[in-house]
Amino acid sequence: MAVHAHPDDESSKGAATMARYASEGVQVLVVTCTGGERGSILNPRLENDETVLADLPGTRRREMAAAAQVLGVDQHWLGFVDSGLPEGDPLPDLPEGSFALTPVEVATEALVEVVRRFRPHVMTTYNENGGYPHPDHVMTHKISMAAYEAAGDGEQFPDAGEPWEVSKIYYDVGFHKERILTVHEELIERGMESPFGDWLKRWEDRPSREVTTQVRCADFFGHRDRALLAHATQIDPDGFFFAVPRDVERAAWPTEEFELAHSRVPTDIPEDDLFAGVRA
Repeated sequence: MAVHAHPDDESSKGAATMARYASEGVQVLVVTCTGGERGSILNPRLENDETVLADLPGTRRREMAAAAQVLGVDQHWLGFVDSGLPEGDPLPDLPEGSFALTPVEVATEALVEVVRRFRPHVMTTYNENGGYPHPDHVMTHKISMAAYEAAGDGEQFPDAGEPWEVSKIYYDVGFHKERILTVHEELIERGMESPFGDWLKRWEDRPSREVTTQVRCADFFGHRDRALLAHATQIDPDGFFFAVPRDVERAAWPTEEFELAHSRVPTDIPEDDLFAGVRA
């Protein structure tokens, strides 16, 4: 089970890993906490599209369905409302009724119900910073960790189904410094332009997250790319997601990375499988 804040997050974080496991017969469920209702249109080709402007929430639901089909996964809407990304100085208040303002126990119970029904062995989510500090991402972290602890405890949320104990929970690591540096150096060595020079300058003093698990999934980078493009309102086909030629990426960095947050089964670090210790 991969728990994400908005539609499109699943396609930019761990998508090739999900597609790989789905191809192997593993049941994979993406839980999308909000509908992305307050998202911006980030593809310049669609920013004035009347059909999209007339129904952005409906468009994003259709995009999510298309992405899930590409990845070979199932998907569930948790049913909360996008908080939007507050901007300005001072930051404005979050909209009333939005996901980030929902009582944690209310949102946790909703997720616990899905966990107990789906019965995953492994969950993935965001770290305590949300991966990046969007209020919905931080909230997703909070309820994922709370649901991981509560789902197996029959005394918590007794009306949310029969208890189920999840074996492991991971944080998506995503665009971490070592990966970016390695791909950057591969491009330079090949005499190609790198889009990551400014990134690395900004990240000089940025601490690295611990990577405990690297899943080889280069054969499914195409699935990831097609899933990203399915979110047409959110992904610019000429944007940074596609700035590195795929043959370069496969050669330099053929994995996706995760940080093991908690495990109830014995496992040896480093891992190359989210199900290490579970399969036994």
